[in-house]
Amino acid sequence: MNSVNKFEISESASSLLCTIPQAVKLGKTYREKISSKKAAMQKYKEDKRREKKGHKSMKSNKRTVEVKDVTDAEPFHPAIRDNRSIKEFQYLNKIDEGTYGIVFRARDKVTGDTVALKRLKALNQNEGFSIAARRELTTLLKIQHPNIVAGREIVVGSGSNEVFVAMEYVPHQLKNFMDTMRMNHLMFSPAHVKCLMTQLLNAVLHLHDKGILHRDLKTNNLLLSQDGILKVADLGSAREYESIPQQYTPGKVTRWYRAPELLLLSREYSTPVDMWSVGCIFAELIMLQPLFPGTTEIDQLDKIFKELGTPSETIWPGYNALPIVKHVIFDSYAPGGLRKKINRRQLTDCGFSFLQGLLIYNPVKRLTAASAIEHAYFKEEPVAIKPDRFLISM
Repeated sequence: MNSVNKFEISESASSLLCTIPQAVKLGKTYREKISSKKAAMQKYKEDKRREKKGHKSMKSNKRTVEVKDVTDAEPFHPAIRDNRSIKEFQYLNKIDEGTYGIVFRARDKVTGDTVALKRLKALNQNEGFSIAARRELTTLLKIQHPNIVAGREIVVGSGSNEVFVAMEYVPHQLKNFMDTMRMNHLMFSPAHVKCLMTQLLNAVLHLHDKGILHRDLKTNNLLLSQDGILKVADLGSAREYESIPQQYTPGKVTRWYRAPELLLLSREYSTPVDMWSVGCIFAELIMLQPLFPGTTEIDQLDKIFKELGTPSETIWPGYNALPIVKHVIFDSYAPGGLRKKINRRQLTDCGFSFLQGLLIYNPVKRLTAASAIEHAYFKEEPVAIKPDRFLISM
């Protein structure tokens, strides 16, 4: 990471920051961590800078600062004018790189906290940031929930298009945790699965209540803290949605977790696409392997149809009108394959009913996050273990 001056920001980065709503501000609880010594030093530096520019006058032993027109101030939106520099963070290591940015682990030099710094990817030198980057930046700072990775603040760099989001650092990726378990021939108990699913559903419910689709829920995007708290991460594909299904980009959601309406290229979709992903995650927690690991979109559909049966206009009104259905003739499969894949020793009948509710073809009939949380499966013994007992009891 480059060392930069706090007040040097590229035009592209500045334009991105100005798109963030004024209501999105850094929380006081985090700002209070910034020491008084830091604040005093910052004030001193600002005074010296103004003195050099001639914006200062002295009266007797008292010092007063003449404030010029607001146009002479730093070129930041009022809500984000006190963004800190990347220079105030110490690079530790690279965590991950996705479509919408690179994530680093870093240490906040002021507070000593370990944070995750996501550098947002720009389209190119001249075009600035994508709509997806702007959406993610706004969503990260707007959504605050115990089961969603929180965005703390915007951090700026000096180079062209250098904008970072500082987020809480969560050490474990659930997918890696599951891979280790499988290698050691271990499985989650029903109480552990319910603990994770309850937290996941709470996060998804919060997003949907706030009018946001995640659109990339998968085990790779679920993190686990040392206290057993599950955190939904990577809002790079997230976007706001209308209560009535609208036309959006169909190619969202990682293939293995993609709802059939998206695979069949429907452009009108809503929250049910996230709930299908939740169903795939639920099955993966039970089996410790992906439910539908398709190699292509058509292969993905074939794997789904083999387990759930080939859909029809009768069980899914509007199915015949979907773009892919008009051009592809699918093999005819009878339903019932899923119960053979996940037997009663792995999942009770009540739990299987819950899984079926998440994997209903007709999006209108698919379980919502609110109805899923209230399902009888979570009241059936054994109930969910407490998060703080999750790792201890493994």
